[in-house]
Amino acid sequence: MKTKRSQDRDDEFDVCTTKEVISDISRPFGLAEGFVVEGSATEKVLEAAPGRDPPPLPSQSSEEGSSSGLPHCHSRFSGHMSGNGTCGSRVPYSSASSGRQREQSSNVRRSARVPKPQRRLIEQGDAVIEGVEESGALSGGEASLPASPHSESPGMGSTEGQLRGRPRFRGRGSEGATARNRSPHSPASRRWRSVEEPDVPPPNFKFTPRRRPGVQAPLNTGSPTPLNIFSNFFDIEVLRLLCRNTNLNAARNKTRGKKYKWTDINTEEMKKFIGVRLYMGVVNLPKLTDLWRKHSIYDVPFPSTVMPRDRFKAILSNLHISDPGEDASNELARRTEEFDPLHRVRPLLNMIRTRCMAVYHPDRHIAVDERMVATKARLSFKQYMRDKPTKWGLKWFVLADSNGYTLDFQLYTGKSAGSGKGLSFDVVASLVNKAYLGSGYIVYCDNFYTSPLLFRHLGQLGFGACGTYRQGRVGAPKDQENALTKRSPRGTIRWIRDRDLLFVKWMDTREVSICTNVHSVYSGETVMRWRKKEDGTYEKVPIPRPTAVGEYNSYMGGVDTSDQMLGTNSVHRKTRRWYITVFQHLLDIAVTNSFIIAKELSKTRSERLPTRQDFQEELAASLIGVPRKTQPRKPLVLTNHFAVPTSSTQSKNQRASMGRRQCVLCKRSTPWKCEDCDVGLCLQLDRNCFRMYHMSEEAEQ
Repeated sequence: MKTKRSQDRDDEFDVCTTKEVISDISRPFGLAEGFVVEGSATEKVLEAAPGRDPPPLPSQSSEEGSSSGLPHCHSRFSGHMSGNGTCGSRVPYSSASSGRQREQSSNVRRSARVPKPQRRLIEQGDAVIEGVEESGALSGGEASLPASPHSESPGMGSTEGQLRGRPRFRGRGSEGATARNRSPHSPASRRWRSVEEPDVPPPNFKFTPRRRPGVQAPLNTGSPTPLNIFSNFFDIEVLRLLCRNTNLNAARNKTRGKKYKWTDINTEEMKKFIGVRLYMGVVNLPKLTDLWRKHSIYDVPFPSTVMPRDRFKAILSNLHISDPGEDASNELARRTEEFDPLHRVRPLLNMIRTRCMAVYHPDRHIAVDERMVATKARLSFKQYMRDKPTKWGLKWFVLADSNGYTLDFQLYTGKSAGSGKGLSFDVVASLVNKAYLGSGYIVYCDNFYTSPLLFRHLGQLGFGACGTYRQGRVGAPKDQENALTKRSPRGTIRWIRDRDLLFVKWMDTREVSICTNVHSVYSGETVMRWRKKEDGTYEKVPIPRPTAVGEYNSYMGGVDTSDQMLGTNSVHRKTRRWYITVFQHLLDIAVTNSFIIAKELSKTRSERLPTRQDFQEELAASLIGVPRKTQPRKPLVLTNHFAVPTSSTQSKNQRASMGRRQCVLCKRSTPWKCEDCDVGLCLQLDRNCFRMYHMSEEAEQ
């Protein structure tokens, strides 16, 4: 009887490896460790698979042994067993079959049901197959199953050392299997190995990116300015989206009774608004309104020349990303499947995400990690992470290049249906997109994401993977034989290979556990560490370091580098509206990615690399529309300060002597005063107290 899984796999058999073919055949039927293939040709296994026409039974002789026999297997489901001992479709019993074949068929039927205590042995079938493939790879010949103690007895062995007959499992657990399985990497007999023991070479993933890594057209030609680079992220389409929805939101607020002066914003004014936000990232003052403060030593005169304070606050309070009318419709669908928790930011989120992937293609080493953006807004998907510097906020899953460029991201909104394989699996599987990246990339992740299931999935897609793992992960080795202990010396390395995955443990200050499918165990690398000598002093000594640990330390920090650059001159300010927090973060991503592109272009042209502050200052000035080195217009201090007589009631011949005042600077009598300040000030050819007084007042302001 053909199962659904076997039907889905029919078209894949021709391209699978020996291990995958045998594994795919064994899993639907739950074959135990004693699964035996008589005959070294893979075609016979394929022909015996469910859904395929079985081959005719060959004639056998006692002298030839079982080199051309049929596979024997043990299944938990008797319905999958045919009457002649083959898996899948029934084959008419050949009249040329010997008595030994009939005996084997009856043995298979008797062992069709595996008892409960022995169900663990079913999971070990892959390890037996793995031993077959690895032994074949090491010997350079065709892979064959390991020899069994039954084949060593006289009269039952064959020249090829293959198993014949029905394996017997006695007792509980895998004790019987341990005595019979001699595969060096099988789960029943595997142990932690040292660096002195040989390992098979890791698979070689050919690096074939979809596009040439680096900056993409049109930015890779000419000498683009910071504004040209930034305009590829916040282009005219993004600016029109922000202007349209901001104007709609302002009109809605006016109808609700909010009183403020409003005129529709256009793209040029929106660029100035963004430029002032970037200016505020460089000139960071405690309060937003401090940039428009007057008559203080902390006066910043430039923002008031670009935009009045009330206009800036009006734009900020009405800034909106989505259509307000569609927001209301989405709120009506709350607690239904049609509700989108990210509807307020979805348009800009998709635009920036697409543009980040369009203008840059990563190098071979990429990293996946989470990022926290601080907010304490009342929000259902606000997260708390105890071990993060930012404990409360929005949780983002990020794919980043090793230089810190943010390639792709997802905003986490809470539990969802998913694929059923876990959140960490779904996040990496969605971010690592083969259609965008290509193949041959090496993905680095931490112990939240690392699992054998994920790494094997990435390997099937043509990606390498490396990351630290947690001891309780499903599929991670739990063996204790020859494992590291607390007393293991620093630099001790232990490893276990489970088919295509390599699990490595290294003793540094503490035990480090790492899993990889692309690195070897040890390639001679060392790292310097302090060691205490007998006399109590310390010295630096080299200790061995696994290859995967060194590569992980070099390339895992892509997201951390991105976080560090995002925190430099950030536009983030505290707000109660969570979608404004998302807008600020997307603006930071656009500026940071633009800065990284500028650095990459400077490297190719052998120019001096710009600093983040210089880049952001130049970008802010370009958005506002003024040269970076232009002095801002200063307000005229002496607008209403004029020298007038101290008295206007006397006659002309008495004004010089009558109604005089004392000068506030030189304390002499003077007939002059300041009309606006109303203080006496000398105004003589050799003594101009009027000018000195107002110059000192201007300096104080």
